[in-house]
Amino acid sequence: MGLGGISIWQLLIILAIIVMLFGTSRLRNIGPDLGSAIKGFRDSMSKDKAEDESPAANKATRDESDPDKPAT
Repeated sequence: MGLGGISIWQLLIILAIIVMLFGTSRLRNIGPDLGSAIKGFRDSMSKDKAEDESPAANKATRDESDPDKPAT
């Protein structure tokens, strides 16, 4: 028995079908493409998180400096 009740022969047949559908050149490009997509996602998430934290810090300093000034 293989993974989750799938035998090794069934896994090999599935792998052969995938190679026939996509070709080896496309399968070689999947790793780097997936890696760059994940890196871009992480970068955008960290940039959004930094932007979310910045206005809160700016608002606190603005409120302390001039309490009569309305917040925008």
